[in-house]
Amino acid sequence: MRAPQIGFPVLVQDFFLRHLIAERGASARTIEAYRDSFELLLGFAGQRTGKTAAALCMADVDAPLITDFLDYLETGRGNTARTRNVRLAAIHSFMRYAGIRDPASLPVTARVLAIPAKRFDRPVLGYLSREQITAILAAPDQGTWTGRRDAVLLAVAYNTGARVSELAALHSRDVLTDRQSAVHLHGKGRKQRVIPLWKPTAAQLRAWLAHIGAEPGTPVFPNRAGQPMTRSGIRDRLDRAVEIAEKSCPSLRGQNVTPHTIRHSTAMHLLQSGTDLAVIALWLGHESPATTHQYLEADLAAKQAALSQLPEPAPAVVPFKPDDDLLAFLEGL
Repeated sequence: MRAPQIGFPVLVQDFFLRHLIAERGASARTIEAYRDSFELLLGFAGQRTGKTAAALCMADVDAPLITDFLDYLETGRGNTARTRNVRLAAIHSFMRYAGIRDPASLPVTARVLAIPAKRFDRPVLGYLSREQITAILAAPDQGTWTGRRDAVLLAVAYNTGARVSELAALHSRDVLTDRQSAVHLHGKGRKQRVIPLWKPTAAQLRAWLAHIGAEPGTPVFPNRAGQPMTRSGIRDRLDRAVEIAEKSCPSLRGQNVTPHTIRHSTAMHLLQSGTDLAVIALWLGHESPATTHQYLEADLAAKQAALSQLPEPAPAVVPFKPDDDLLAFLEGL
């Protein structure tokens, strides 16, 4: 006797509670990312089918609807191909679980799992020069509470190459001052790393924590309400610093400077100072050194230096003459 098919709502709940949390021990950030993907998918499916989320079944989320949902992300929400692929990865993870948990849904899950990730061009990494970074770090008005906080925030961001989420999650207990000044960063996928601080950064950070009377659980970078700054809040403060820095450093004008640009700049400056790629990978918390290799690809000066070591060839120029009309046609294209 064939087992009854498990309902779609039950599969979704089991996927989050049993698979992601209990079995995989997924981090809070992973749970949030998957949750956001499913909220978007369920909202889209509800509009398409006229059903509530609780009334959906596996047949409703078959490959045609998922494909339309992915198209909607790009055309309706203006998401990039990279974001589209992140949402698809969450859906694929669920479909793999659903196919094992409920074999009756295998026809649906197999079709959805066959949807490929979208290929996209990877732009050359953008990073700032040391002069530009210096101008940004000097931009906040340290005569004000927010300016003093922003100055420390930007200094720590550049020193550590931390992700914006890691900066927002920093608490006073994560600042280590026992032997060597350092910060304890909590990265993606429960990965943690300790990054040393330059003496000026460490002095700024200690003075700031003393100024706000930080307890172990106090956010290092609080907003006016005493809560950790949000990602958008950090981006806003960086935008303001860049706007001020443009006056003393005109080369910043027209540049799209994000917190990730600061992270890229840290990596590039470490590379240009002679730091090994493996060390930079540890510094940034990259799971694979292949991710760090992109900084070497973006370093035009290093490529130029390598090229200068190679003598230029001087072959004799032999003009090409097509043998017949067809070759002449192709040559003229």
